[in-house]
Amino acid sequence: MNLESNKLKDFSAKLKTTIFLLSVVFFFAALSTNVRAQKRFTKVYPASKNVRLQLLNRTGTVTVEGWDRAEVKILADLESPAANIEPQNLSGTIVVNLVKDNQGRNEVGNVNFLIKVPFNSSVDIETRMGNLNVSNVGGGLVRAHISSEGDITLTNINAVAVAAENIRGDIFFDGNIEREGNYRFTSMSGTINLRIPFNSSFRLVATAPTTRSISLGSFASSGLNFGDGRRVIGRVGDGSATMTVMNQRGTISFIRR
Repeated sequence: MNLESNKLKDFSAKLKTTIFLLSVVFFFAALSTNVRAQKRFTKVYPASKNVRLQLLNRTGTVTVEGWDRAEVKILADLESPAANIEPQNLSGTIVVNLVKDNQGRNEVGNVNFLIKVPFNSSVDIETRMGNLNVSNVGGGLVRAHISSEGDITLTNINAVAVAAENIRGDIFFDGNIEREGNYRFTSMSGTINLRIPFNSSFRLVATAPTTRSISLGSFASSGLNFGDGRRVIGRVGDGSATMTVMNQRGTISFIRR
């Protein structure tokens, strides 16, 4: 009886040891696979304070942040199969074009960018699918375009010209409306939320043909004509800037900053 009990204990101990060793092997195998599946690209360019960033991605999240340095820093995490990235510095414009750099490749993994630029930079970013985020930038232009699905978030923006466009997804803008500026926000669905100072002045054309959901909040005034509910046209303040907002199947809201 004792012999059988000892054999059972030995077998149980060996089984536990085997399970532990297999767990260790699987853990490091999974870790190794993850390391191989993702690569990192880093590049730093000296730049003037009003440098222009122009980026065209295929899929993935792009985040651009302003900082107090005279340089552009590009960090990119590349999922497998890793994309080719060949940035160019062309007369004050940093160009990153993953569509051109990967022509002829049917399958390319997501590329997630974190890019630091001087505060006064102009930013022109585009992706086929993924989220676009821009913050703390106040150059001549901020443009964010998604040709299919993804959210656009623009925070603390002080640009004279702003354009944000997607097909499916939300658009959020938080920033100033500059005199003589031009601001355009366009989506097919989702929500468009615009957070701007109460003393902003602009000529407005806002259209929500399907939902008829246009909320002006604190910006409602006698200078605006609601018409049949699908469109709001008129002036806020002295109307020094121009703002066009279109959301085909979604909502539009103005929020006091």
